[in-house]
Order: sequence, then C-alpha cells, then structure tokens
Amino acid sequence: MREWWLLVGLLCIPLLAVYLHIPPPQLSPALLTWRSAGAFFTFRSNNIFYRETYGAVGSSDVVILLHGFPTSSLDWYKIWEPLNRRFNRVIALDFLGFGFSDKPRPHRYSIFEQASVVEALVSHLGLTEQRVNLLSHDYGDTVALELLYRSDHNRTGHLTINSLCLSNGGIFPETHHPRFLQKLLKDSSFLSPVLTRLTNYMVFSKGLGDVFGPYTQPTDAEFLDMWTGVRFNDGNLVMDSILQFINQRDEHRDRWVGALTSTFIPVHMIYGPLDPVNPHPQFIFLYQYKCRWLCNNSPERPWLNLEKKYLVFASACLELYSLLPSRLLPSSTTILEVVRVSCWSFSWSGLIISLGPIWIDPSFDSLTICPTNASHC
Repeated sequence: MREWWLLVGLLCIPLLAVYLHIPPPQLSPALLTWRSAGAFFTFRSNNIFYRETYGAVGSSDVVILLHGFPTSSLDWYKIWEPLNRRFNRVIALDFLGFGFSDKPRPHRYSIFEQASVVEALVSHLGLTEQRVNLLSHDYGDTVALELLYRSDHNRTGHLTINSLCLSNGGIFPETHHPRFLQKLLKDSSFLSPVLTRLTNYMVFSKGLGDVFGPYTQPTDAEFLDMWTGVRFNDGNLVMDSILQFINQRDEHRDRWVGALTSTFIPVHMIYGPLDPVNPHPQFIFLYQYKCRWLCNNSPERPWLNLEKKYLVFASACLELYSLLPSRLLPSSTTILEVVRVSCWSFSWSGLIISLGPIWIDPSFDSLTICPTNASHC
C-alpha cells in the first residue's frame, strides 16, 4: 500500500510541474486591437498602459475611467464609443499589476500608489490644470476616493475633479463581502503563492461569473480575454499582493468614506442590486443614509438639490441608455425627466445592472436599479 501511494506521488510531481508552467493564453484579436490602440508611460520605472481618444468637437470635457479587480481598461470597451460622442477626451488606464501594465513582484501594491499612477498619467497628458470627470468601478472606486481626498485637501499634484461617478464597489467595509478565494489570498500568506499558481481559467471564470447578474453574463470569449489579461506578464502571481486593498479599505475607512461624505464635488452612484459582494439592501441603505446626512447637514452644496441638477454625470448615464434597444425606452426620454423607466438589463463592463425599473429618489443623489417587484429602493 505504501508503495502505491509513493508511485502516485512520483507521478503527480511531473504533472504538477507541467501544469505550473502552462504558458498564458495568446492575445485574442480584441486584445491585440485594444493594445495597439493604446500607449505606455513610465511610472517609477514601470510601464503603465493607457488608452486615450478624442471625441466630441466643441467640448472640453474629459473623463477618466478607473477599472475594477481583477480586470483592466478593456472593461470599458462596450461604452467607449458612446462616451467618446459625449466627451472631448476619453482616457482609461491599466493600473499597476493589471492588464498590459507592468506587474512587478515582489511589490507592495496599494491604493495610494494607484492614485499616484492616475495623477502621473494626468500630468503626462498635460491635463494638470484641466477639470476632469472620474468614472470608476469596484477597485477603481477606492482609487477614486483617494483621489477625491487628495483633491479636497489640496495635496501636491492632485487632480482637479469636476465630478465623480462611482459604480458597484466596496466603498463601505462593513457591507463588503469578499469572495472565498479573495479572503484566502489576502489573509493566507503561506498559502497565497500556491493558490495564485494553482488558479486556472475554470476557477477564475466561475468565481467572476458569480458576481455578474443572470442577464449580464460575459461570453466565453470575454471571460477568456479577462483571464488572458490576468495571466499577461504573470499577473496571476501578484493577485495576493493586490488583494491587500481589501485590508487597506478597513484600515483607511475614515479617510475614504470621510472623503465621500464631506466633499463639495458632485458625486453620483450607479448600483446594481444583484451584487453578492456589496449586497442589496445593506449597501444601498448605507449609501442612502450617508447621502441623506450630507443633504441635511450641507445646505451650501447646491449640487445636492436635484431641482437644480438632478443627476451628476447624467450625460454618461444617457450614453448607457443608448446601448438599450430603443423599443424598451419611452419616447423623448431624458435623464432629467425620468422618475421611473422600465428597462431591460444590460452589461456595462463589470457593472451588474439587473432587469428592473430605474428609480430616482429626490432626497439624495443616487441612481439605483431596483428588482422588478420593488415599488422603490
């Protein structure tokens, strides 16, 4: 019996060695096209990928797109052209450790460093004096809140933020529920190097698919592109280091949630309630509570008065609606006129938006997508 187990062990060793040296998938045509349309700049000896296009003539508006974990700037490809028709410049980057950007290891990845990467990109593009709009998702939300904090406190090199639009992300640690593998990677220092090497496409696609809504599941090709972006430059081997952002959210909660609740800059939230990581109703109730407090205690903030300005970043939301079949929207619909609009679910990068009506509550600055059987959120 002992000899049998010994033979099994000896057989598994070369098989495991072969598995651990499986090369990353080849870049798909979509990924090759995306990379060829972008460029690189250097941040602290690391190459950072970004993409920039010029769009609307006669407008000086700039929007910077901040992607989520564990993907890349490719998240935004479905709404790139609609945004390009609205903004003069549309800019997205791959954070350090993501996508086509360098993925140094060992390295202490942090939200603070990623915010500095964004500031360096803005400086590289000559936009230091330009007011910019930020559109963020998931991991990018926390980077955006650090940028917001620096802007509000006039830190050297800070962005001049015109408006901020957040979407599903763990901005409140108390309502954030990381996936099981994320917990293992962020907390199990001795297991992390093994887990990062053993994670494969099936594990990845299953875990990521669970955080999409039932009507917004990526295609197999999209899942493979996401996985290829992770594997590019051995990015799977730095996932445990990057996931320390979850612990950083706990440690710096007062700084980042405080920035959200004290800013004078217009802030807007797009939330999909089928998000298992930031579940409904806990997340949206806390967000509403924070915004109600801000409304009640900040009469000097005119952007909170929806009679004057219903929704910040309304034009971007309108562009999202343009992705919907026209037959599903009432005629002559504008964001300022909508109180409730029944619309079909759609997929916007990693954003989860489910089948349901849109509800705009005049008591706070928020847009939520409610379940179909809900009278309101």
